[in-house]
Amino acid sequence: MNDPCIEHFIQYLEGEKNASGHTVDNYVIDIRQYCEITWGADAQPPYKWKEADRFTARKFLVFFQKLEMAPTTTARKLSALRSFYKFLLREEYVDQNPFSGLNLPKKGNYLPQILSVAEMGKLLDAPAKFDQQQHVRNPRQKLWREYMVVRDSAILELLYSTGMRINELVQLPEESIDLLSGVARVRGKGKKERLCPLGSPATRALIKNLELRENVWLLEGKKDARSPVFLNKNGGPITARSIERMMKKYVLFCGLNAELTPHSLRHSFATHLLDAGADLRSVQELLGHASLSTTQIYTHVSVERLKEVYQLAHPRA
Repeated sequence: MNDPCIEHFIQYLEGEKNASGHTVDNYVIDIRQYCEITWGADAQPPYKWKEADRFTARKFLVFFQKLEMAPTTTARKLSALRSFYKFLLREEYVDQNPFSGLNLPKKGNYLPQILSVAEMGKLLDAPAKFDQQQHVRNPRQKLWREYMVVRDSAILELLYSTGMRINELVQLPEESIDLLSGVARVRGKGKKERLCPLGSPATRALIKNLELRENVWLLEGKKDARSPVFLNKNGGPITARSIERMMKKYVLFCGLNAELTPHSLRHSFATHLLDAGADLRSVQELLGHASLSTTQIYTHVSVERLKEVYQLAHPRA
């Protein structure tokens, strides 16, 4: 954006805060939106950060409230701008933080979308069943589809088996996967590493993916020393957006809730572990949550599901 304050803030995030590229990108998006709302889309940097006051900050909040954006999204944007201005104040670029003391919108009683164990089984079987309905005669396309089926299965298995975030999966290097020991070394938020156990189905799916990946390389001739675990049709790394589209295809094919996303597999992973008796601390470690309070949402999910079962099954509910 060629604004010295923003450039300095990015350096601070990457250097002092050790923030991931994904986190930095989100901060930049939120700051860019703030600039457009405050000074207009045609305004050019450097921006007049000192001119902002409480009314400017509240205008930013009201803009997203009028769009009826989710309170969690608005809260994240306000948190980003509050952090940005806190940095500007520390570096003496501004004299005040207009976002300081501004109340965040209430988040409400949000419970994440999850799949039941039976629904999870249907989704994991979907790639193979979906492929049975496709008829491809071209040998090149047939080879690609053969790989795509095992790749999609491996991605779904890995997301559910480990509970990792979608961006953690697309950035996962092959050397971080130990198929012999059945663990994956995942780099999460703040570049913190954690070990995620791999279930037997996920391990088998990954082995098959790596074996058939060679066929795609033969087609595209793009193999290199740091090739990604999961490939797109051009032999490059698959993106988070592509995985979201893939998931949507299989969700609709299975007749499941269309609002389910790859992150729903992470929610399902945590909820199913707690339902089966896992302790909250262990689930926190597996998810890579910094705070136990973040993990506690899944205990509420489990309780809500128990209430539903009670209402359906008890004669005097």
